[in-house]
Amino acid sequence: MKVLLAALNSKFIHSNLAVRYLKAYTKKLNYNCTIKEFTINDRREKVLEKIIGEKPDVVAFSCYIWNIEYIKSLAVLIKLINPKVEILYGGPEVSYDSNSFLKNIPGEYVIVGEGEETYYEFVKLRAKYFETSGKVDSKEFFLELRDIKGLCFKQNGNVILNEQRQPMDMNKIVFPYTKEDNLKNKIVYYEASRGCPFKCKYCLSSTGFEVRFLNIERVKKELKFLMDKDIKLIKFVDRTFNCNYEFAMEIWKFVINADTDATFHFEISADVLKDEEIKLLNTAPKGRIQLEVGVQTTNDTVLNNINRYVKFNYIYDRVKKVQKYHNINQHLDLIAGLPGEDFESFKKSFNDVYSIKPEALQLGFLKLLKGSSMIEEVSKWGMVYSPYAPYEILKTDSISYDEIVILKRIEEVFDKYYNSGKFKNILNYFVPKFKTAFDFYYELGGFFYDRGYLNKNISSSDYYNVFIEFENECLNEKNIELEEIIKYDYLKFNKKKWLPDFLMRERNKEEEKTIKAKIDDGLIEVSKKYHIEKFFINIERFLNDSVLEKKEGYVVFDIENDKEIYLFHE
Repeated sequence: MKVLLAALNSKFIHSNLAVRYLKAYTKKLNYNCTIKEFTINDRREKVLEKIIGEKPDVVAFSCYIWNIEYIKSLAVLIKLINPKVEILYGGPEVSYDSNSFLKNIPGEYVIVGEGEETYYEFVKLRAKYFETSGKVDSKEFFLELRDIKGLCFKQNGNVILNEQRQPMDMNKIVFPYTKEDNLKNKIVYYEASRGCPFKCKYCLSSTGFEVRFLNIERVKKELKFLMDKDIKLIKFVDRTFNCNYEFAMEIWKFVINADTDATFHFEISADVLKDEEIKLLNTAPKGRIQLEVGVQTTNDTVLNNINRYVKFNYIYDRVKKVQKYHNINQHLDLIAGLPGEDFESFKKSFNDVYSIKPEALQLGFLKLLKGSSMIEEVSKWGMVYSPYAPYEILKTDSISYDEIVILKRIEEVFDKYYNSGKFKNILNYFVPKFKTAFDFYYELGGFFYDRGYLNKNISSSDYYNVFIEFENECLNEKNIELEEIIKYDYLKFNKKKWLPDFLMRERNKEEEKTIKAKIDDGLIEVSKKYHIEKFFINIERFLNDSVLEKKEGYVVFDIENDKEIYLFHE
């Protein structure tokens, strides 16, 4: 019997932890198990061809809000080509309405909740009947299927939902990675705990069981294995990594002291972050740890509406203390469309969090997830949401559809310009020209929409040129200072030998010759790969003090060491 575990990831760099868990947990069973990973950006015909080409008896899909529509279409096509291929679904997207899901979608089985033990029992049973009789539609087979907890299945057109399975002992989980895995250039996901102690209404984790942890020495051993494979980013999927102080401290000490170039990503709750943890984090090598902090809103009333009983002032204090040594990347999250939050309240939340200047700020939109308690309050808050995955909010009693659309435009330009980190100094030039940071991104989003830039591909250089157009049309200004700042940011993150036509480059061979001589004599310390560029403002002063000063000079870009040397006359 052959089972194909199919994962449809959102991007090529992602990897799927769930299918690896299933294969690892059943490695002692006598069956043929293959994993195939695709992305939702792959052509459906090619994915289908590869699935059918494996000639599986069962195709098992790992289902999430971002891939469920794609998976539904694949299921239809698989059944059209070969109705004998059985389809098994699992994952959070099918765990809370498995009965109705299976009634309306081609397929035979759904694993509800945690999958390892249910999948193990299913494979063992199906393989037994398949190997002895070649049939899996006998009365005896279906009778035994009923004994598998956590399984939903079809029998003669009827859907049967078995008894719920209780959460398993975390330490029974089999480590899902092997020496043979090719994980180069992939984000690798790791799980040290399951469950969450908080009860946020919009989150599926609030509906689960108590938090369970892996043995801490096992975690260290497995992380060492991943580090030895030279993986660049190890992302913990634990819902609130720091909910257990002793556990978090021990793991953070381990990764901080490890001999590795890997970055470790943790999702934390800042309001339970203790001073001792912050002190430890401040000792981490730069880039070793990045933290994701769910702020969601800074409106205390709205926070109470979603069962988050925390004050933003405390989150602000914790995040700023972590930020103090500039060694930890912090990603903060906001959610638009929360119950009771209107446009002005979200604007304030945005400005509150923007004032922290985190490395990244994710602007998300409320998703009404199946199984979450928020679903039960839809009418209470006048929530209208899409019936199609990812079930995103369209409007509420507090915020209109038109306002949501405006926030979508802001999110798009914000993610491109702020979160990329490649336009930092250009943004620092513009934001002070507006009453608030939100007002700037509001105007920029509107400008992009009016010019049609949100609906077409524009070149990488055009993303810089936009700012010259924006200043001219929205502020009625045209300043050489802006062009010089754009030139600096462009050269910082792009090839140095070429500049777009809208930026000015002046070459003075004698002056450059003098600088090169100083480099050759060791008076200016740079690597062998460097670039010299003339500027007409004091870039160094603007970077350090946000002061614009017209002054000719040079910047030496040390390409190999990713640093700059500023040569401006006093």
